[in-house]
Amino acid sequence: MDTNAPKLLPVGPMARILRVPVKWLGEEAEAGRVPSLKAGTVFLFNPEAVERVLLERATGGKVPAR
Repeated sequence: MDTNAPKLLPVGPMARILRVPVKWLGEEAEAGRVPSLKAGTVFLFNPEAVERVLLERATGGKVPAR
């Protein structure tokens, strides 16, 4: 197993990290506004990808380099 692969989190833990409601995050994923992978009925999230997209949305696409 590749230990360098991105960690995928289900909606509950991802929502806690972002401090947003689970329902909101699920709706955003369903609408395709946040990156996610749907495995059956479960959405999985790469925390770095989600945080990057939300930061871009919050700053109008102007994300400072890290």
